[in-house]
Amino acid sequence: MATDMDVDMSEEDESKGGMWALEQKIDQPMDEEAGRLKNMYREKSFSAILLLRFAFQSLGVVYGDLGTSPLYVFYNTFPKGIDDTEDIIGALSLIIYSLTLVPLIKYVFIVCRANDNGQGGTFALYSLLCRHAKVNTIPNQHRTDEELTTYSRSTIHEKSFAAKTRRWLEGNIYKKNALLLLVLVGTCMAIGDGILTPAISVLSASGGIKIDHPGMSNDVVIVVAVVILIGLFSLQHYGVDKVGWLFAPVVLLWFLLIGGIGIFNIWKYDIGVLRAFSPVYIFRYFKRRGKNGWTSLGGIMLSITGTEALFADLAHFPVSAIQLAFTVVVFPCLLLAYSGQAAYLMKNKEHVYDAFYRSIPESIYWPMFVIATLAAVVASQATISATFSIIKQANALGCFPRVKVIHTSSKFLGQIYIPDINWILMVLCIVVTAGFKNKSQIGNAYGTAVVIVMLATTFIMILIMLLVWRCHWLLVLIFAALSLIIELTYFSAVLFKIDQGGWVPLVIAAIFLFIMYIWHYGTVKRYEFEMHSKISMAWILGLGPSLGLVRVPGIGLVYTELASGVPHIFSHFITNLPAIHSVVVFVCVKYLPVYTVPEDERFLVKRIGPKNFHMFRCVARYGYKDLHKKDDEFEKKVFDNLFMFVRLESMMEGGSDSDEYSLYGQTQGQSQSQRSKDFLLPENSMNTFSSVVDLTISSCDSIVPVNVNSSTVMSSGQVSSHTEVDEMEFLTSCRDAGVVHIMGNTVVRARRDSPFYKKICIDYVYAFLRKMCREHSVIFNVPHESLLNVGQVFYV
Repeated sequence: MATDMDVDMSEEDESKGGMWALEQKIDQPMDEEAGRLKNMYREKSFSAILLLRFAFQSLGVVYGDLGTSPLYVFYNTFPKGIDDTEDIIGALSLIIYSLTLVPLIKYVFIVCRANDNGQGGTFALYSLLCRHAKVNTIPNQHRTDEELTTYSRSTIHEKSFAAKTRRWLEGNIYKKNALLLLVLVGTCMAIGDGILTPAISVLSASGGIKIDHPGMSNDVVIVVAVVILIGLFSLQHYGVDKVGWLFAPVVLLWFLLIGGIGIFNIWKYDIGVLRAFSPVYIFRYFKRRGKNGWTSLGGIMLSITGTEALFADLAHFPVSAIQLAFTVVVFPCLLLAYSGQAAYLMKNKEHVYDAFYRSIPESIYWPMFVIATLAAVVASQATISATFSIIKQANALGCFPRVKVIHTSSKFLGQIYIPDINWILMVLCIVVTAGFKNKSQIGNAYGTAVVIVMLATTFIMILIMLLVWRCHWLLVLIFAALSLIIELTYFSAVLFKIDQGGWVPLVIAAIFLFIMYIWHYGTVKRYEFEMHSKISMAWILGLGPSLGLVRVPGIGLVYTELASGVPHIFSHFITNLPAIHSVVVFVCVKYLPVYTVPEDERFLVKRIGPKNFHMFRCVARYGYKDLHKKDDEFEKKVFDNLFMFVRLESMMEGGSDSDEYSLYGQTQGQSQSQRSKDFLLPENSMNTFSSVVDLTISSCDSIVPVNVNSSTVMSSGQVSSHTEVDEMEFLTSCRDAGVVHIMGNTVVRARRDSPFYKKICIDYVYAFLRKMCREHSVIFNVPHESLLNVGQVFYV
């Protein structure tokens, strides 16, 4: 990428020749004003009433999955029945300490603090790492991006352990790819969670029908579960905004009921189960059961499923509200629910298959059945929404094909709907439910998915603690040791159940991982091709203002992935066609490792080359949570920022006191440092939103970079110059004459001497994904009659 120009050029730069200096001056990076205040994420302080309200609302969004685990934990722990009632105490003790160590201590009080400006999930952690170390595999960032108010990061001292870790991580491309692969594995397993959670939750809830009708066939339960699942996925396009207000009351009622029933069962059946709070019963459990006790950990681990969804659904609530809801409501109610089931099983161990429903008093059985079904639906909705969010984030980071994303809420940006993914999830969920037909095998699959996601989060958290938090290595070691001991223990247990359903998430994750990796590989190669094949500004200037062609009225928007330099497709275009538009704007849409880019900082505009060339660049920056909500306004926003740029540029031309430079890099007059100036413009200037623009005022013999912040207000009453009026009229007339969107269609092919597997991946799989994915022209609502595709073939 091009670098910034210094007035005092070094001897090394001078040795490269005038053409190199020319390249740096005419097509400089888009520098914004330095030293802007960073809007570092700090959790706001809330009043007690508001905090309680957030904690209440978080129950419906965050804790549905974790709260429905009592439906199926004991059956999956003892699928072959209970031989000794003391095993129940040991299993309960394992559940108690699993809930304490993993969801409570690790996630609620440690991992949730590692959010990206309030955003949670695997990709949020990865984005946080990308801002503190150069580990992004697509190097399309520039230091101007670091001036965004949402681009918060901490300073690392070069001699610190964090700096050593960063240098080690940045050492070679293999470590960056390994980190990306770890993130993708965790993401794919989370997608598998989005398939398995609805299957096991709805099937377990539907199983309550058989309690009152023992002779009923299991196929009836399957049909009921499938009908509920079809209804759940069919209603996704309405979004949760319309029914979301019901979620929190339903889940709160669910927790209070299972907690109350737990107290009743402890009092009625066996208060002695409370001795399970002593960890000594864990040791006795393993000593008594041996290998069977070890493999039963796969069922115990289901008590902490939903913990990763807790972190992924963090976005809409402050961390303090999440912590309050868990410690006051969720944690004690879950402990009471499991203890109550254990007390019931102490007297009725033959009922372990449906311990939850059997332990409900008859007088409230059917109301409890309805609440359980609703809670299962809420839990399923949370994981489905989290899956949509994960796919969107993967898409933004170039790791998933472009798909149609629809906003379902005008209030919350995070509530989205992806039709293609929704139907794929529904089909897979129904196949899993109807194919396995029992909670045990689905539970084994579910446990495998959850433990692998947890392991991925632990490894990423180790890097977060070193690079972002800059913790002492001893604290990191303690966290890593405790987390890995617990999670690897669970992982070793689920390995014994790979052939009993545990292979399902591995197959699902392998398919999604294959798709993601192939797409990312193709994306990186296409970007590298554009970077290495971009044409020099010296060649452009050598063509003259007409670019060697007939300049016809109109504006050509040339879409490129490059934020600097002229893309190769432009040379391909002008060497094959006899005419080019009077105004050319290179449009780059890029995603940054931040959750959002504020609207007033989204667009950067600059001029390329002398004024009479009428060439500009516009960079539109987005975060991984941002969506093109009003795609039809994208073109309007580009022109609004372009016109604003011209006005501000004209205002600055007469006031700049920077030295002028000749075309070939020779300074004229005394060398001085370039100075940036801030101007104030009315907020309603040009009837558009404010935008930060990087002005590079250019003429045939001078280039002066000037930074202007358009969010400020101009107090002087200067009148626009004739030059500004003329150019504004010229741009307006060109826009009225017609706008053509020129998009590159780079076809990636494998070389003839490539291995067989590479040809299959590139020529067939990647080509198929490219054909099926959503085109940029559709995303930006480009009219078909205004679209011009420029094709080129690239061999890898």
